[in-house]
Amino acid sequence: MITPALTTPYEKPDNAERTSADESITAWALAARGGDPRAVELFVRALHRDVLRYIAHLCADPQAVDDLAQDTFLRALGSLHRFEGRSSARAWLLSIARRAVIDSYRHAAVRPRLSDVPDWQMAIERAQPQDLPGFDDGIALLELLGSLPDERREAFILTQLLGLPYAEAAKVSDCPVGTVRSRVARARVTLTDLLTVADEPAAVAA
Repeated sequence: MITPALTTPYEKPDNAERTSADESITAWALAARGGDPRAVELFVRALHRDVLRYIAHLCADPQAVDDLAQDTFLRALGSLHRFEGRSSARAWLLSIARRAVIDSYRHAAVRPRLSDVPDWQMAIERAQPQDLPGFDDGIALLELLGSLPDERREAFILTQLLGLPYAEAAKVSDCPVGTVRSRVARARVTLTDLLTVADEPAAVAA
């Protein structure tokens, strides 16, 4: 059973903190490759929440998020011997998560589907800490993200919420770095416009 990371209010770290954290996580992955059980535990705990958030964004079935996260870590632990640290362990693991979701879609395509209603918002909400500062703001952000086209939403989540560098987000998304930058820039413009519209009724009332 994969042990989830302890949930804490999400605060986006600065670049130095993110780089330091990624270096530590990558070091744990390399140590885990060598058979260190403590490193395996630290690696899983450090990235469990990010994997849940990313899969919840990609997956249309909220009931499948936990299973896909479990599958992601099982795949990763089974292929750690091939991980050489050329990219961060975070980017490597999110690439595996993306493939796990794609494989689940392919498998589902050959079976009758009971529902075709995407509900990734609910899945992300289930993965977030509740009764903590900033929770309501996080749900409001999810509602705004739901209005973005899929590709822009993915680029924004990878870089702005999960904190991946643009180059690594491009590897995860399998597209050029410039494309990721463009998608994020357009997502920001759309979100800014939506926030402006949302604030207008409050300003009029005031």
